[in-house]
Amino acid sequence: MAEVDVRPRRISRASTGADAVFALGARTIGASVLVITGGVGLFLGYQAYPTLKRYGWSFFTETQWQPDQDVIGIAAVLCGTVSVALVAMFFAFPLALTTALYISEYAPARLKPTLVALIDLMAAVPSIVYGLWGFFLIMPHAAELALWLQQHLGWIPVFAVEDTDPDAAIWDATRYTASAFCAGIAVSMMVMPMACAVMRQVFSQTPPGEKEAALALGATRWGMITSVVLPFGRGGIIGGTMLGLGRALGETIAVVLIVSPAFEIKPRILEVGTTTVSSLIAGRFGEASTSQLSALLAAGFVLFLITLVVNTVAAVVVNRSRSGAGVD
Repeated sequence: MAEVDVRPRRISRASTGADAVFALGARTIGASVLVITGGVGLFLGYQAYPTLKRYGWSFFTETQWQPDQDVIGIAAVLCGTVSVALVAMFFAFPLALTTALYISEYAPARLKPTLVALIDLMAAVPSIVYGLWGFFLIMPHAAELALWLQQHLGWIPVFAVEDTDPDAAIWDATRYTASAFCAGIAVSMMVMPMACAVMRQVFSQTPPGEKEAALALGATRWGMITSVVLPFGRGGIIGGTMLGLGRALGETIAVVLIVSPAFEIKPRILEVGTTTVSSLIAGRFGEASTSQLSALLAAGFVLFLITLVVNTVAAVVVNRSRSGAGVD
């Protein structure tokens, strides 16, 4: 009788055929993205080195940008960049969260694809369109809102406007336009679709069993959302918000069209005048000399590092969240 081989067969995990081609293609594309991102960072760092070597830490503490007088710093533009981004997220976060909740939990099934397509379409609208929309339509109404905020909350430094009387019979609208507040409203409409898409995707992955269990125990739909959907999607909410923040920090065209350049560190978001890193580069790039171009690229390198850190933290938060666990 022939002896039977009872040893277990070794299982190979190596991809073959189409799976191997797909794995190699995905790995190549992923590596290419990392190489391109790293190349951009190395290029900006190399171009920024002469400026950082010449000015040192004063490049980060100086507020004025006067290349003709050899005075260059990004303290004011960094402050303006953060101000515009925070104003944008103040408006974009609640809009993105409520829109994502409505699409995932309240919208009729036949209406959901249309709403998702509209949100994606908002993300595809060019920045110049949002800039023109903000300049011609939003800014006049934002100035009236800024006046109202100063009248009622002017005792808070962030809502104060110097050398103006909010209760005057004839108010000067030009003191409230072209501000970080106006630019932030326009930018908020640009970052909202990105944050909403991430939140909606995470909410849609909530385990149906947990939602049905909450409803079976007597919870209302809103009670089910607060006890199941929102805790499940906490990572997506944080990650989507930070991804939107990264977009807001680097927005250019809309800010260039709306704000009035002012190199000054000020917490007053309603007051006319501010500057962001991206708008500084866009406005001064065409007429810059070799040394000035190095300074602009140094500012761009700082912005690159900031957005890279923000987006990396957002990706880590999303990956470590509970989203997708237990989904059939």
